[in-house]
Amino acid sequence: MSKLPTLPTDDIRQIMWRFSDRYDLQMAVQSARQVARGTVARLVAEGERNNHEWTPRKEELLQAFDASGLTALYMDPEQGGFIQGPKNLAMALVAFELSWVDAGSATCSLAGNLALAPIHEKGTDAQRNFYMGKASLSEGNPWRGAFALTEPLPFVGVDTGVLSGKVRIVEWEDGKEPILEVEKRGRFITNMDFANFVTAAVDSDDARIKGSCMVILEEGDEGVYDRGSPTLKLVHQLSSTRDPVFRLKVPASRIIGGYKVEDGVIVPQFAHSEVIAAVFHRTRIPVGLMTSAKLLSAIEPVLRYQRQRFRGGESGEGSPRFDLGLQMNEDTTQRLLDVWATGEAGASLGFAAAREADRFDPIEREKDRFCEKEGITGKKQFIALRKKEAEILEYLELLYAPEAKRDANRFQALSEDILVQYGLGDARANILNPATKLWNTGYGATMMREAVTLMGGYGTTEDCPGFLGQKWMDCQLEATYEGPEAVQRRHLTLAVSSPVFAKEFGLWIGQLEQISQEWPELGTIALANAMGLWMQALDYLNSHSDANGKKLYHNKRQGITFQLADALCWILASRFLVDDVVELKNKGPDNPVLSENLPDYLGFYADLCKTQILRTVGEISRLCGELVLGYATGTDEALEAFQKAQCDMLWSAAGFRMAKDSASEALTGVMIPEALDYPA
Repeated sequence: MSKLPTLPTDDIRQIMWRFSDRYDLQMAVQSARQVARGTVARLVAEGERNNHEWTPRKEELLQAFDASGLTALYMDPEQGGFIQGPKNLAMALVAFELSWVDAGSATCSLAGNLALAPIHEKGTDAQRNFYMGKASLSEGNPWRGAFALTEPLPFVGVDTGVLSGKVRIVEWEDGKEPILEVEKRGRFITNMDFANFVTAAVDSDDARIKGSCMVILEEGDEGVYDRGSPTLKLVHQLSSTRDPVFRLKVPASRIIGGYKVEDGVIVPQFAHSEVIAAVFHRTRIPVGLMTSAKLLSAIEPVLRYQRQRFRGGESGEGSPRFDLGLQMNEDTTQRLLDVWATGEAGASLGFAAAREADRFDPIEREKDRFCEKEGITGKKQFIALRKKEAEILEYLELLYAPEAKRDANRFQALSEDILVQYGLGDARANILNPATKLWNTGYGATMMREAVTLMGGYGTTEDCPGFLGQKWMDCQLEATYEGPEAVQRRHLTLAVSSPVFAKEFGLWIGQLEQISQEWPELGTIALANAMGLWMQALDYLNSHSDANGKKLYHNKRQGITFQLADALCWILASRFLVDDVVELKNKGPDNPVLSENLPDYLGFYADLCKTQILRTVGEISRLCGELVLGYATGTDEALEAFQKAQCDMLWSAAGFRMAKDSASEALTGVMIPEALDYPA
């Protein structure tokens, strides 16, 4: 039977999410927590979510971000920041902490970084130095930015290739910088109440400008800088959101990434799609983690509500009714355990994606420098990467092999090959980032509803402990941010065709089989079998047609491809939860604070893993079975092999429900504080 002494501590989280050796990240977490459970919690408790306008009270958020150092989170030390190197994990952790109380405050914090991201990722050195410097605290009053992509057109924001914003040349004197006129109407633009500058996506409306680009607009530019009307949103009210209108004259040097002139035509260095691809590759991760934070933040308030539900009645202290309340019935604890497992798995997936993004950032920049030096541009770059595919697969084989069995020289050579490392990182990002956004916010929103229902009628009141009702509503927006579910499923549909993904996916299966031998209580053999079944489903759908002779796995058949993408997300969430629990088992004994209770935590987490894996096995059987068997037109060897693998997978999870019983029973004894550490 599992035993859980307390809810997971910072020591546990730091090990699982891999920042126990990063003092800078620990300080960022503490700063964000202080703001969240102080300033943010007071604003929510005092009703500041109840209006659409940006108020003087809400302005306190910006001051709190400045005072705590969160405004400088995105900056390098030479720009006034305090974290050296990539900051994806830092931003993910801060977003998680703020969303633990209110996700609108996290959006308010992240939106300024989102405005800077196009400049940071694709801007010229001059642009990067100027605007990153202006946005730092070193000058006293930091500039704040907004990111203007979406527009008031049907489908814009889903199809980001469609732009109504236009740019044209209004002045171009010989020997002087061209002057551009930028016209842009934004929709749902965060930070517009106080933005000093805007990074805006626009399309050419002039034969002398080629294609699209992103342009930097400033509030002091000549023309119209209208912040627009507030968006009448029901969620994330602690962030400023308006529908601005711009018609401004700006120098061509404001084109992000710069430009060149060819035959009298301005050619931007980067199309707007190239800029946002570099940005969204990373910024989807914190948004996914916002929802996971809500789920994990709900555990303590729901536990307290369940235990105290009948206190004050006739039953006295020491009776089961007084001590356990609603937890006398296993339904309440089992449903809460499902919420917990979803939150843990989503956090594991999201933070793994953030760590990989940190690894990938310097590789991507080095790749850009290498390709520029070698003259590898456009399609040549794509061809060069395709030629490296075999070496990427070879590198993966060496990476996952025992160190003693590796060809050390070859491994070193491939580790230093920038195109090999870029190809691997790109393949991983194309899977992990959309999966984080899709599963965490999509299924997470469903489970947040479950958390609210566990509070009874209290869950839909304004003063519900933990602000669970507001958090449930906020989930709906997070599922839409930076591309709704359909966009993420589309990305995954394309990404799973990569041989690099297929190779690493197969190596993960081998890892899980090895873990099963070393720690069978974790249940990873069932997850390995689920992954194998998913691959069989993909192969079957790729190689078969329906009764009308139409290919099954095709980008136009979204009823098939999107469902398979959903199934993959279940696997990834469970796989990275396992990874984190194994990390806790390996590194936990080195932490003296955890030594006494570590076996109890590991026992509980092993049961939680089995609970999540069992649900994953069920979803893979359902989702993949529907597709393969639902389109089968007869019997063949591939279909028979699928059915056998499906049966084997289900049998490998035999007895797992006992783990859920054990873990849910542990919830009745876990020690929690007398009250939340932020106000109701």
